[in-house]
Amino acid sequence: MNGLETGACTSFGSADKTVFIDPGHGGLDPGVVGAAGGRQVLEKDVTLTVATRLATLLRGDGYRVVLSRTADTSVARLSASDSVAGAMTGSAVHRDLVARTLCANAAAASVLVSIHFDAFDDPSVGGTETFYDAVRPFAADNKRLAKDLQSALVAALGTADRGVWTDDQLAAPTLTASGSLYGHLIELGPAAAGWVDKPSEMPGALVEPMFLTNSAEARLASDPAGQQKVAVALRAGLQKYFSGG
Repeated sequence: MNGLETGACTSFGSADKTVFIDPGHGGLDPGVVGAAGGRQVLEKDVTLTVATRLATLLRGDGYRVVLSRTADTSVARLSASDSVAGAMTGSAVHRDLVARTLCANAAAASVLVSIHFDAFDDPSVGGTETFYDAVRPFAADNKRLAKDLQSALVAALGTADRGVWTDDQLAAPTLTASGSLYGHLIELGPAAAGWVDKPSEMPGALVEPMFLTNSAEARLASDPAGQQKVAVALRAGLQKYFSGG
C-alpha cells in the first residue's frame, strides 16, 4: 500500500488465520486525554501498548497478526495541510480511518479488532462496551465477535458491563456532515460512495475496555499490568470466537 507512515500496516508471522489489530488514534490525534496519579494518560499510547501486547500473545498462539500502526503515528501519511493548530483536520482523520480499513483488506484478515478507550463528562462513569455493525452480510459474525470480546473483557477487568451496541448507536461527534449522514464506523460499516468506497471485508468489532476519564480506570489502563489484562482478555475473546463457542 502507498501513502502510509513508516511502520504502518505491518505484518507479523504467517498462518491460515490473520488478526488485524487497529490501535486507535496516533500521531497528531491523541484520542481521549485522561489522568492518573497526576500525569496524563493518552488513549493513543494505551491502545498501542495493548495492541502490541495482544499481537505478541496471538503470535505465540500461531496466528498471523497485522498491526495498523506500530508507533506513535497516523496510518496514512500526512502533509502540512492535514493539520490545523497541531490537530488533524476532519478530512485527514477520515483518510486515516479509510487507510486502516484498506490495510485490513490488503491483509486478507479473518477478523478486525479496533482498540479504543472511552470518555464521558462525568468522571464517575466507567465500564466496558463493544460496538459492531449490524447491516453487513456477516452481521451475525460481527455480533458474535463483539459479544465474545465484551464478555472476556468484563470478566477479566471486573468493570461494569455497559453492553454490546451496533455502531449506529454510538453517540459520538462525527467528522463532517457526510460522516453524520453515514451513521456507521468507517472501519466496520458498509460502502457509501465517496465516503467508504471499499468497506472492510471481514467480521470486526471496536472495543472500549475502560473510561480514561474515570480516574480508577485510567490508573488501570495506564499500568502495564492492567494493559496486559486487557490484552489477555482480548486474546481469550478471540479464541472463543475462532473456536465457535
